[in-house]
Amino acid sequence: MQIRDERPEDAAAISAITAAAFAKATHSSGTEASIVEALRAAGALTISLVAVSEDGSIFGHIAFSPVRIDGVAGRWYGLGPVSVAPDLQRQGIGSALIRDGLARLVTQNADGCVLLGDPAYYGRFGFVSDPALTYGGQPSPYFQGLVLRGEPPKGDVSYHSAFDVA
Repeated sequence: MQIRDERPEDAAAISAITAAAFAKATHSSGTEASIVEALRAAGALTISLVAVSEDGSIFGHIAFSPVRIDGVAGRWYGLGPVSVAPDLQRQGIGSALIRDGLARLVTQNADGCVLLGDPAYYGRFGFVSDPALTYGGQPSPYFQGLVLRGEPPKGDVSYHSAFDVA
């Protein structure tokens, strides 16, 4: 497996994998592929990585995009969605995409990353829920952050408007 930056010709494969990855997920809004497409169209994919097989087939994708805290843009990013082809899930591909993406955020001097997801899964990467950092004005154990440098922020996080397709 190789992890590399998304290329323009990857867009259709990324949409197909994202739709398939979330098709049976109970927590899915069904709009994950549209969110990635809207982020791409807006130029808001800060990091967009694909997992590729030896033959060049794409079977995984992860997106990171800027977030605002209390309406202020900074050096914080949102992770998601992360997608792996259904027949290849639970084999460490998503974990590899997350680790690679977080490492790239570090090299870009990001202050941190947030996500909405399962604490049992994302805790292994260092994500924690902090009641001082909210989403939708409410603290939630599913809304988590990872400080990469500096102090933990306080405030309400908002994602790029591309997420409003949900």
